[in-house]
Amino acid sequence: MSEVFSKTLFIKNMVCLRCIRSVSRMLAEMGLAVQHIRLGEVELADSPTATQLDSLRRSLEKEGFELLDDRNKRLVVEVKSLIINEIHHDLGKKPEAVNFSDFLAKETGHEYSQLSKLFSAVEGLTIEKYIIAQKIERVKELLVYDELSFGEIAWQTGYSSSQHLSNQFRQVTGLTPTQFKAEHRQHGRKPLDSV
Repeated sequence: MSEVFSKTLFIKNMVCLRCIRSVSRMLAEMGLAVQHIRLGEVELADSPTATQLDSLRRSLEKEGFELLDDRNKRLVVEVKSLIINEIHHDLGKKPEAVNFSDFLAKETGHEYSQLSKLFSAVEGLTIEKYIIAQKIERVKELLVYDELSFGEIAWQTGYSSSQHLSNQFRQVTGLTPTQFKAEHRQHGRKPLDSV
């Protein structure tokens, strides 16, 4: 009897819309029909064979993705996807009055303390530091676009004040927001999957 594989696949480093398009293309080239796809997760119409899964794993790795088999790694990817969606894609699932710890616990169905320990063990940094890093990358993007005032950027990214954002920005980047804006071509932004 052949082994039956899940129709749901979890993929590490699938953190942006371009990543979704890239993974969709790979799946289509392999003849795997996608029922639903979102950051870090693909639901196939039919279960893949072992051969298809091995081929997909190799294709994904060539493009910098990783097919996740481990339940704990999948949970970490889910946490990262939730954070990225809220910070970079303005999906607005998280109410303003709710903090990230409560939001992540509710969305994943796991206690935040468990998520926090697992995330730190798998990623080597805390969820809080990951959130800050993602927020700073979003701030960099908004600074480069030069469409909002610094106060508007602080408000849009959930900071209590421009000063709080400025202090945290300098701690993370070593530059003030003004310095970054002036030198952004030299320092640039990071891809979301390497934050």
